Parts: sequence; C-alpha cells; structure tokens
Amino acid sequence: MNRRNFFKSVAAGVSIGALGASSVKGADKVLSEDRIGILVDTDACVGCRNCEWACRTAHNMPTPDLDTYADNSVFKEYRLPDSTSLTVVNEFENEKNPLLPIYLKFQCMHCERPACVSACIVGALTKLPDGSVVWSDDKCIGCRYCMVACQFQIPSYDYNKSIDPHIRKCDLCFDRRKNGQLPACVNICPNEALIFGKRNEVLKIAKDRIKRKPDIYVNHIYGEQEIGGTSWMYIATKSFDKLKMPPLGINPAPGTSETIQHGIFAYFVPPVTLYALLVL
Repeated sequence: MNRRNFFKSVAAGVSIGALGASSVKGADKVLSEDRIGILVDTDACVGCRNCEWACRTAHNMPTPDLDTYADNSVFKEYRLPDSTSLTVVNEFENEKNPLLPIYLKFQCMHCERPACVSACIVGALTKLPDGSVVWSDDKCIGCRYCMVACQFQIPSYDYNKSIDPHIRKCDLCFDRRKNGQLPACVNICPNEALIFGKRNEVLKIAKDRIKRKPDIYVNHIYGEQEIGGTSWMYIATKSFDKLKMPPLGINPAPGTSETIQHGIFAYFVPPVTLYALLVL
C-alpha cells in the first residue's frame, strides 16, 4: 500500500468512526442534578494562599510550612497551576482601593462538558456525574492532548520525571470527598471566600450576593455559562477580562477531536504513525 492509498484508508476509517459516533462522551455525560458547585468570591479572598498549602498537602505534594505562604513576593508574577501546585492565587490591582488588592484563586474549572475528556483518546480523563473531572494514571499514555484541548491551560505534565510521569490537575479532592470531607482548599479558607455545595444552590448564593451589593460586584457570574458552564464559578469586583480569566463564549468546546481520534484508533492507527508518515 502506497502512502496515498494509506491515507485514503485512514480517512475512510475516520469517516466511518465519525458517522458511528452518535455521542461524545466529554460533551454528553449525564450529570446529577445534585452535582457539585464551588463559588469563589474575590471580595472575600484575602490572598493568604492557605488553599495552595492545603491542596499540596492533600495530594501528598512537597510543600514548605504554612507560615511561608505569607510571602507576598510570589504575586510579582502571574502564575498558572502546574505540576507542583494544582491551584494558585494571583493578585490584581484594585483601582477603587489600591491598598486592598484583588485576589483570585485559579485551578481546573471542571467544565460541564470538558474538552480535555473529549480529547483523551484512551479514556484516562472522566467526567463524573457529580461534576468533577478526574484522571486515571492506569490508562494515560502521555499523549498530552488534554493539555492542548483545555481552554483554561490547566493540565500539566511531570516533564522532570523520566519514570512514571503524570498529568496533574485539580480533582476536586476526589479521595477526600469519598470520605465525607470537604475539598482541602474549601476546608481551610479562613474567610469563606470559597462556598461549596450543590451547583444550583451555589448559583443562587452568587446571584443573591450580586443583587445585594450591585455597587460592589460586576453583574456576571463567571462559569455559569462559559463554554457550557463549569463547576467552579466566580463573582468579582472587577471585570473578569482584567482578572485574566479567558473571555469564552457559552458554547461548549466541540467534541470533534474525540470523534476523529477514536475513528483513527478504531483502525489501529496511532496518531504518531500518521505524523511519521507525513515526512516520508
């Protein structure tokens, strides 16, 4: 078989796979009416970063003592979650009161219809009915498609580990919740800047706070509708584009990637083979 005929066969396989894919697991997962929601209230956050310490501790990640997190020098640069810290807090200028900066905690958003789950070719990422998105190291092959697919730039990879590297992201403290505990970040927050509960009830709290303090909060709940909705939601005293939250529409990320990839794999053609053939 020459290269042209090979690609014709692959294209046919992809087309058949696409036609046979009546649903996209990342987009069509049936979620519980009682699924989780967490509200981040930036007006209540004081930037203590206790959540960062608690998250690392709960996931058995190396971390210095809690009192070292009082060091504000980390706020000099904007940070994203990475393989060493699954959640981070950033500081932003408060034009209304320069003496009281705005702090915003950031982590995996646990999208209602997650692109990372849709992009995963082996089912290593799963959207659970409770709303959380979890990762299985038993299935992951390290393709890192999830990192490319995520519109929030969240999944990270253990590039510094040559043996058994993992994809890293917030899992909404899945193991803690199995034991009836709150997520570590919520449990340690001293100012109730993080509100945990059923998503529909958390949304009511967010709307009520905005209604009661329209002069304080912008009239927008980030995560209520962005890319189809997320488990983590935010209310803020400053527009979200100025807080470096991605300006996303309400349409969920498409599941096309899953359809194509699973069509390819159905015919036993790993993407790396396709890439190699392109240079022949």
